[in-house]
Amino acid sequence: MNTVQLLDDIKLLPPEAQHQVEDFIAFLKMRYLSTDKKKLSEEEFIGLWSDRVEMQDSTEWVRDIRKSEWSKNNV
Repeated sequence: MNTVQLLDDIKLLPPEAQHQVEDFIAFLKMRYLSTDKKKLSEEEFIGLWSDRVEMQDSTEWVRDIRKSEWSKNNV
């Protein structure tokens, strides 16, 4: 569908439907317009647990938590 056909189709709609098209376009613009995106490294949650000793090796921490939780469920 080309732009001219789309505009013609919208003009054929009743005023209430035209208003709904207008609202829908405004919604889509808000949803899809690019926003200022931060780098992941600049997000506030990065480094949140940096001062926690147990999180220095996160892989080991996850492994220990899994062992602990799995052993509770297998008792």
